[in-house]
Amino acid sequence: MKIKKNDIVKMKAGKDSGKTGKVLQSFPSEGKIMVEGLNIVKKHSKPRKQGEKGQRVEVSRKIPVSNAMLVCPKCAKISRIGYKIVDGKKQRICKKCQGEI
Repeated sequence: MKIKKNDIVKMKAGKDSGKTGKVLQSFPSEGKIMVEGLNIVKKHSKPRKQGEKGQRVEVSRKIPVSNAMLVCPKCAKISRIGYKIVDGKKQRICKKCQGEI
């Protein structure tokens, strides 16, 4: 999976399309990511103790990685990700500006 934790991504599909956010967690086996402030749903929580009230909590949910594109930190544009080998190490590069990510 080419998108990793702490990357800035822009949604290209779904209810939050056009919004940007930071990747909090990635799930490579599922092909999904969790983005801060995107795909927020309201979850109802039951009262656990006597006298406590139930409430609605806003929670971020996972989104498919195919619905998000990386925002390049150098050129600040959304772009695809490529790889280049530098000094025997594999580096991610921006396909538009060829800068390292």
